[in-house]
Amino acid sequence: MTNASGSIATTLAPANPWALVPPLGNLDAYISAVNRLPMLTLEEEQDYARKLKEHSDLDAAGRLVMSHLRLVVSISRQYLGYGLPHGDLIQEGNVGLMKAVKRFDPDQNVRLVSYAMHWIKAEIHEYILKNWRMVKVATTKAQRKLFFNLRSMKQGLKSDAAMAEDGAMLRDTLTSGEIDAVAEKLNVKREEVMEMETRLAGGDVLLDPSPSDDGEQAFGPIAYLADGAHEPTAMIESRQRDHLATDGIAMALDSLDDRSRRIVEERWLKVNDDGSGGMTLHELAAVYGVSAERIRQIEVAAMKKMKKALAEFA
Repeated sequence: MTNASGSIATTLAPANPWALVPPLGNLDAYISAVNRLPMLTLEEEQDYARKLKEHSDLDAAGRLVMSHLRLVVSISRQYLGYGLPHGDLIQEGNVGLMKAVKRFDPDQNVRLVSYAMHWIKAEIHEYILKNWRMVKVATTKAQRKLFFNLRSMKQGLKSDAAMAEDGAMLRDTLTSGEIDAVAEKLNVKREEVMEMETRLAGGDVLLDPSPSDDGEQAFGPIAYLADGAHEPTAMIESRQRDHLATDGIAMALDSLDDRSRRIVEERWLKVNDDGSGGMTLHELAAVYGVSAERIRQIEVAAMKKMKKALAEFA
């Protein structure tokens, strides 16, 4: 522009477009900022990519990354249905974008936007599989592919069902025919579709849930998954019981006289061939020629003596 005297006035240089992304702020401000960043022409992209490849120019790498941040935002929106924070999805996508920029070869005659989409989605997929559930639902490459394809196809099947049933309640699980159709379309086994469908339908369960607001302890799997037989205290107690039942009983019996020992053995330690118990008080009374009451008194005295001996033994 010119002033009144006709001389050329000095104009202010425009603000640096690469500094539009604020270091702090909410997610909406970030998305608004990256959408204002200028996009590179093919020549600019090739020039920056060669600077990075041949001279490790970090400023060129930054310009390639910044000009494609809007791509990450766009791709991340496709994965909002997994219940994970949008900001985290964008962050992981940005990691994938930086990996793509680092590996991008300008001599392959491919635009960075096409090359970067794979890396951005790969990082977002990895983040979803790690954080969607506490326990991973897909570990192998085939399971990961089936996980995302199956969820996408189920959404399509639900949409078709909504149109056909005019707002009727939709099913969350696939029918046998739908499972066959999905398996055929994805070129996988029917059993693999059923297994992934089961994993998707399940949810995380707290092993040891926290007490409820009223102070009552909530019931969780820990109540029936715990193996009490191998708990250290239980194992020590079990060994002590076994020790008392063998060496302890033998020592306690040795402390009795012959008649008291035989009465205890006949009453409590012997089992008949038919599985019945030992001799009765009356049968022992007939053997020793005394009353049944006298046999009972001898038995009570013998038991007290054995308990005292066992206590000392323990």
